[in-house]
Amino acid sequence: MSDMTLDEALYTTRAMRRVRPDPIPDDVQARILDAAIRAPSGGNTQGWRFLLVDDPGVRGRLAPIYRDCIDMLWKTIYADRISAMEADPDAPDSIEMAKVQRSANWMAKNFEVYPLLLFAFAQGDPTGGSIFPAVWSAMLAARAEGIGSTITSVLMFRLEEVLKILEVPPDEGWVFACCVPMGYPTGRWGVARRRPAHEVAFRNRWGDPLGFEVPGPLWKG
Repeated sequence: MSDMTLDEALYTTRAMRRVRPDPIPDDVQARILDAAIRAPSGGNTQGWRFLLVDDPGVRGRLAPIYRDCIDMLWKTIYADRISAMEADPDAPDSIEMAKVQRSANWMAKNFEVYPLLLFAFAQGDPTGGSIFPAVWSAMLAARAEGIGSTITSVLMFRLEEVLKILEVPPDEGWVFACCVPMGYPTGRWGVARRRPAHEVAFRNRWGDPLGFEVPGPLWKG
């Protein structure tokens, strides 16, 4: 693992969807997964399971399902944003949405390319509170190894088929949390653009000012 600082990992671990097909060595996978399971766990029950998929045959069966799920996403949950983008393509929000759609569509089109898929499952906690800290730790650990990743849950549209392909036991209460495709990125790392913290946070009561402003990233790199 690299000697990357915590700040760099936190500030530059963003969604990286465009990757190369180069395999991720087992020792790197081991470090990612070992870091993930050190995350906080509700009641320290560790009610999680992680399924690593690197079999091209399994990825090949999942890929057309994923592409169909992405199409369903644009037509349902993101329908309003897509309509707004098409109505006014030059608006700042439309430009950002177009970038997101292009990136997500690349991921769908090239789903078979990803050398590693990490599926996360939780037992007894449908909120995700006991599994997502571990998922985020896995993504940070991957970043330290120079590996890009992104969280996707869009497979929920055809989840029953996905669970059958992965042979997840149907009677043990395992809840699908997300899939994290991983690979060595083709692009550059960088700090994601976000609305400033003081625009999305309050203090003591909803709507009350935070008390300070953060106009730009506090870590410059």
